[in-house]
Amino acid sequence: MANKKKSGADKLARFLFHQGTNYRAYEYMGVHKIKEGYVFRVWAPNAFSVSLVSDFTNWDEGLEMTRLSKEGVWECTVSEQNIEGMKYKYRIDGKNGVHLKADPYASYGETLAKTASIIHTCDDFTWTDKVWLEKRKKIASGKNFYEAPMNIYEMHLGSWQTLDGRTNKYGDAYLNYREIADRLVPYVKQMGYTHVELLPITEYPYDGSWGYQPCSYFAPTSRHGAPEDFKYFVNKLHSNGVGVILDWVPAHFPKDEHGLFEFDGDCLYEYQGWDRKEHAEWGTRCFDVARNEVQCFLISSAMYWFDRFHIDGLRVDAVASMLYLDYSRKPGEWIPNKYGGNENLESVAFFQKLNTVIFAGYPDVLMIAEESTAWPNVTGPIHDMGLGFNFKWNMGWANDMYDYIAADPIYRQYMHSKLTFSLCYSFSENFILPVSHDEVVHGKKSLLDKMYGDYDQKFATDRIFMMYQMTHPGKKLTFMGCEYGQFREWDYENQLEWFMLDYPKHAALKKYVQKLNNLYLCRSELWQDDLSWHGFEWIFADRNEDNLIAFKRRDRKDRELVIVINFSPCERNNYLIPAGTFPVYRKLIDTDKVEFGGTGKLKKRIYRPEKNKFDPKDTERYIVLDLPPLCGIILEAQPKEKTETENGKT
Repeated sequence: MANKKKSGADKLARFLFHQGTNYRAYEYMGVHKIKEGYVFRVWAPNAFSVSLVSDFTNWDEGLEMTRLSKEGVWECTVSEQNIEGMKYKYRIDGKNGVHLKADPYASYGETLAKTASIIHTCDDFTWTDKVWLEKRKKIASGKNFYEAPMNIYEMHLGSWQTLDGRTNKYGDAYLNYREIADRLVPYVKQMGYTHVELLPITEYPYDGSWGYQPCSYFAPTSRHGAPEDFKYFVNKLHSNGVGVILDWVPAHFPKDEHGLFEFDGDCLYEYQGWDRKEHAEWGTRCFDVARNEVQCFLISSAMYWFDRFHIDGLRVDAVASMLYLDYSRKPGEWIPNKYGGNENLESVAFFQKLNTVIFAGYPDVLMIAEESTAWPNVTGPIHDMGLGFNFKWNMGWANDMYDYIAADPIYRQYMHSKLTFSLCYSFSENFILPVSHDEVVHGKKSLLDKMYGDYDQKFATDRIFMMYQMTHPGKKLTFMGCEYGQFREWDYENQLEWFMLDYPKHAALKKYVQKLNNLYLCRSELWQDDLSWHGFEWIFADRNEDNLIAFKRRDRKDRELVIVINFSPCERNNYLIPAGTFPVYRKLIDTDKVEFGGTGKLKKRIYRPEKNKFDPKDTERYIVLDLPPLCGIILEAQPKEKTETENGKT
């Protein structure tokens, strides 16, 4: 009876796989421990024959597999009981010859120049993150994560820190997931980050791709250890109140011999048509997301990281490349859809299906789109023709700001819209403001080095840039190294230049970012209402000749902060800021403090609004500021003047 039940469950899993609705296909495909030994399954409908080759077959022609369905699932059972940890591949004979392929559903594999899959079915890891998971559910109930602080530290595990600071060029200096977690937790807690976001860790063969050309979608890269080690990483961060987001790549895959490329002798995981098959710019193949089994593969991969590794979100890479048929293609290189447009309708349906499935199982996780165009309703509900993500990177804000901070201040008056345009669309989506890895490589300069000016001006501009990011509507993301001002571009082969913290300016910048981040976390005015004009109000949006902006941030209880930022290298003395109805304003932070690397000209003080002494006819009340060059300030509006005890130390 048990065997019949098992057989029935297998048939149902296989049926749903071919129907495109097996959203945990990893429980059926790949290798699994069973009573009789181990069962191996692979999808290869175009293959003439498939064999299992491995350490225990001496890598000869291997064990012949049986075709179970006309749609192409192959299976074999190995009776050996002691093959855990052994390496294997599939020997596939197709119309393009015989090729050895890694298991697409492998949970563990070799890395770098070695490409075999590894049998790994034993899992005795004990999770201790229940408190975190309960907190996550509480935050997400009623979509309250939109009203919570989110400050993400984006990082590349291979180059954050390395063994003894050595280069990873030869692959021998990687830290284990456990070692990284033990070092990382106190750092991100001290610095005031709520989440870490990892560049792709799905197993990939080439370091130079940074993980964006994965060959295995179910295996954390073994560069840093076994799957249990990565579970320790996630568990350690969760146990210390830090979330984990993974970069996930459903847009394309590389053409490595052992990978998904023409897996069974023909196009299988990739599109078959010449117009959609390949990303010529990247030299990769594009997933055929219209195919049922490919949908199951990708959606099951996403579910796998939530199911087995308790991760808190996926940042979905290169969404725009999937949405547009003409993405990076010239006229004549693409075919319009059935309505004559350039939209990839199959990709739209895939994203809607993906997000529906994920949120049905995990309503408390994050699905974040890296979508670089103005595609409408990316974070809108699916019933309203949206794609169903809950956040989108605001790359428009980032690109405008990079242009602005790189410009000679004499020209900034003509570029003032770079500072303000983002508010024209800021509430059209649920945004994250990214300062990402993509912007500190390939000649784009590090964040600090993007800033115009001499040494001191670069640091001063960096500080006000970060203040604007932290006070602008939207959640936050910053790439590793930006928090202390690494000068050279990010290099994936070498660890960050931590020695820069021996220099006073860099140490001061890190201290500033720490204070700014922690101020953000404790001030609901900066995150509780990111999605409406109630939470943001311009004071000065058009002071282009002064290179200055001023605005208010509010929470749901109408508590108010006033932010003033001077992007000019000139002083702005006796600057009048309309005060509204509050009688007292207290300085929370300014970028020009000596401890942050500034001049210290803005002293600690209470600001009491006063009449305009320059215009007696003006009946309004103003805060009077003397702003140093390249300086920003955050003021807290108080309904009454507090005592020093009530205020606490400032």
